[in-house]
Amino acid sequence: QVQLVESGGGLVQAGGSLRLSCAASGPTFGPAFRWYAMGWFRPAPGKEREFVAAINWSGGSTFYADSAKGRFTISRDNAKGTVYLQMNSLKPEDTALYYCAAERGSLTTDLNEYDYWGQGTQVTVSS
Repeated sequence: QVQLVESGGGLVQAGGSLRLSCAASGPTFGPAFRWYAMGWFRPAPGKEREFVAAINWSGGSTFYADSAKGRFTISRDNAKGTVYLQMNSLKPEDTALYYCAAERGSLTTDLNEYDYWGQGTQVTVSS
């Protein structure tokens, strides 16, 4: 059984920071975490979910949505089976339920390519 569990969301004022975490577990997925590309997504008007950031299996390659560039940083610790999203200079429009996802392959921005999803962690940014 594959589990992705997000944490770290909360209420923060505009301009503040949050660090989201996503921990992977499961008898097969846990040890295999290091072979998965990981991504963060959030709902958006007119879309099921929009891409925020992604990282390849080694952490050597990352990609960001334009809305996240310069403010968010994705990273991972394969030994801990965890991926992070450091969110700085938060804006009210960043308010959303943030989901992490795992893809057994290359880094991608396409949510349809992701195999496993967490339940999400809520981020609320007040103005």
